[in-house]
Order: sequence, then structure tokens, then C-alpha cells
Amino acid sequence: MKNLTFIFFVIVCSFLNSQTVNEISVKKHLYTLANDSMQGRKAGGPGIEKAAKYIEQQFSKIGLKPFNGSSFRQTFKHINNRSEKKEELTLFNVIGLLEGTTLKEEFVVISAHYDHLGRKNIGEGDLIFNGANDNASGVSAMIMLADYFKKAKINKRSILFIAFTAEEMGLVGSNHFGKTISAETIIAGVNIEMIGKESPFGPKTAWLTGFNRSDFGKIIQKNLSSSEYRLYPDPYKDFRLFFRSDNASLARLGVPAHTFSTSPMDKDLDYHQLSDEVETLDVTIITETIKAISVGIKSIVSGDDTPSRVVL
Repeated sequence: MKNLTFIFFVIVCSFLNSQTVNEISVKKHLYTLANDSMQGRKAGGPGIEKAAKYIEQQFSKIGLKPFNGSSFRQTFKHINNRSEKKEELTLFNVIGLLEGTTLKEEFVVISAHYDHLGRKNIGEGDLIFNGANDNASGVSAMIMLADYFKKAKINKRSILFIAFTAEEMGLVGSNHFGKTISAETIIAGVNIEMIGKESPFGPKTAWLTGFNRSDFGKIIQKNLSSSEYRLYPDPYKDFRLFFRSDNASLARLGVPAHTFSTSPMDKDLDYHQLSDEVETLDVTIITETIKAISVGIKSIVSGDDTPSRVVL
């Protein structure tokens, strides 16, 4: 009877996955976040306000709760030393909470940075860095996963869905978040970045940063073993990508926090270029990867698996 119950559970989750995570919804989020009206989503700029409002609207529509307050925003001040003139910026992470049941004091973070590079100062024609792959694709995935897990109702652990700001300024938003939480309560960090292009390992594959620094990746591989999708260790060792995305802010606190990606970093000519537009991405790849992540982390959010703490 126990086996039959488990099989039924898997069938129901698979059906819900296919119904909730679909290309139409992915495309809607992707095209909205990478639209010219967002003005490149530069942290501290007018465009990122529009992006934040859109993410808040989605969180509210899904039925997430604010985390530590009445607002989805975690607002803070930051001195930008990277600008020609030191300027104080008002920045905000956008955080939605899906409360767990029996393990609600334990948290899984699912994150993606929603800022990008803004506009080019000089030139003619299209001067907006839309950041479709970097990282409208990741934010779209984070929103879709929030919708999926809200409907699936399988999370014994609480889940924090976080759109981090100012990643492009040096992991500013995630560093601030790390100062506000007790790291011991964070069971895992699932960061998503640049999942709009085919992986160097081929169709239906992704790679994970810092694979050997905890057993997080092995848990994902185990959960995906009966599917067609495969997860591989980060192939770009010389790039030190584990320390270059928002997972690093939590990993430095001991959290098994890693980044999922599919992009061929050594051959991606659109990275940090004006050409990073939605037309260069494959929505099917994004959708398949979101589904794979939902399956891969299911045993972690349900409380059945607990990744080992990260080794730096």
C-alpha cells in the first residue's frame, strides 16, 4: 500500500508539473522582464522598479506571503563604489514566502537575480541591455517554481522565493540578505541563472556550480535518475562561477547553495551584450529545465533529503 501511495504521489506531481510549467507562461514572464520598458533593469534605476512590481504582482497572484513584514520588498541602502561618483542607492530584494507544514522553521531558498546592466550611454539604435538570458530566464523560472510548489502542496519545509537585486554590482542583494538571516535555518540554496540556451552537454541537460562542495548535486541527480533530464558538474572550472553568482553569498555562510545553468559560457557571444534578447533564447529549454529543477529539489523541499553543508 505504501508503494502504491508513493506511485500515486509521483503521478499527481508529474501531471501538475506538466500543467503548471508550460511554455506559454514561461514566455509571458520572459518577454515581460526583458522588455525595453524595463530599461535594462539596472539596480537603482527606474526600470528595475517596474521589474520589482511585476514580480510582486506574480507573488501576490500565486498566493505567497511577505517574509518578515507586510511587504515583499527587503529594502536597504547601498553605497555604489563602482560608479564614477559614489552614490547612495535604495535597493530591494523581492521575497515571497511559501510556508511549510511540519518543518516550517527550516527554509529552502529558490533565487535568481532580477537586475541587469541598464542602458549604454552612447551610440545609436538599440542601447538597452535587456538581459533576457541574464537573468530574465532565471527569474521566470523562479516565478514558475513558486506557482508549481504552491499548487503541489508538498513542502514540509518553508520555501523563500527571492529575486535578488544588484548581482551585477557584486552580489550586493544576496550579501545583504545573508546578513539578515540565521544560516543554520537555511537547508539549501537553489539559484538559477542563464537557462535559455542549450547546455554544452546537449539537449535536456544542465550544469551545477560547486558540484563537489556538498552532496546537493548528487541528490538532484538521484531524483532525476528516472527522467530523461541529466545534471552535470560545472565544466568551466577556470571561470570560478561558484563564487560569481548569488549562491556564493549563502555558501560563504555554510549553506549548500549552488547555481543551475545551461549556458555555454565559453561560446555565448550574447553574454553582457546588447544582443542578449529573447529572440536568442529557446523557451523549450527554459521550460524543460524548470521542470527538471522542480523534480530535482522535490525531496529537499519535502524534507526527505537534507544536503550536507558546503565546503569552501
